[in-house]
Amino acid sequence: MVLIFGALMNSHVQAAQDQPPRLSVVTTTAMVADAVKHVGGDRVEVVSIMGEGVDPHLYKPKASDIRRILAADLVFYTGLKLEGRMGDTFKRARERGLPVQPITAGLPKEQLLVDPEDEAHPDPHVWMDVQLWASTLDEVVKVLCEKDPEGCETYRLNAAAYQASLKALHQRIKTMVETIPEPQRVLVTAHDAFGYFGRAYGIKVHGIQGISTESEAGLADLNELVAYLVEHQIPATFVESSVSRKNVQALIEGTRARGHEIVIGGELYSDAMGKPGTPEGTYVGMMRHNAETVCKALGGSTASSEGEPEAGS
Repeated sequence: MVLIFGALMNSHVQAAQDQPPRLSVVTTTAMVADAVKHVGGDRVEVVSIMGEGVDPHLYKPKASDIRRILAADLVFYTGLKLEGRMGDTFKRARERGLPVQPITAGLPKEQLLVDPEDEAHPDPHVWMDVQLWASTLDEVVKVLCEKDPEGCETYRLNAAAYQASLKALHQRIKTMVETIPEPQRVLVTAHDAFGYFGRAYGIKVHGIQGISTESEAGLADLNELVAYLVEHQIPATFVESSVSRKNVQALIEGTRARGHEIVIGGELYSDAMGKPGTPEGTYVGMMRHNAETVCKALGGSTASSEGEPEAGS
């Protein structure tokens, strides 16, 4: 009996020794963490330093974030100046020889939208186009393969499976948006984070603030947007989970003063996903929520279809 127990214990120890240690990966946003988890699977342990409701445009790393980044095997971030206040931290990490990689690095420039307020820098909100975001997985695969060559085939297979799921989601969102009456396909939000969404799914987008939440909405811009909403009888505007509602409320009051009532059509997830453990706490769930919320408020249909990925995928 003792011999059998000892053999079993030894087999468990040997199995644990045979398993490669998981790569310690730190990411900035939850969207990036979601992508890395799907590609890395059981071979990675991923920690995101920005939780729900956090604005990456304004985020300054805490001392604990810096320690976590410097102790990681790999660091992934969005890039395109989204995490603009973390540049010094990334520089320190690179000086120590740590791989620090923007997952947007492989995207062709012609696929990026230009920030009208800063034409030298593209719009960083690429995850709003599901198909474009799916292509960033190739960059994740490349970096993980360089760090862990033995897991390369696993990373490639995981990425391919997730990309197939995202392709179905992309088509589903297109189908939903097409059910909105064409004159009402206008998405007005707190800041200009939905440009890629608009381009990919055929809906006009207006943000009260610019692409970065560091920009301020001017009175003239606000009045111009009020006039547009009144003229086109747009029924709804939207708030965002990571942005103040004050400008949206000003927009509602401005249209009301001109005899047109608009409502808050719901809360969208723009620069941050939802709470972990909820459907909106995944990338798929976040994008489904956004599309369904927009369609319901603007008069479209959200009827489900076969082959659509689960929200928690």
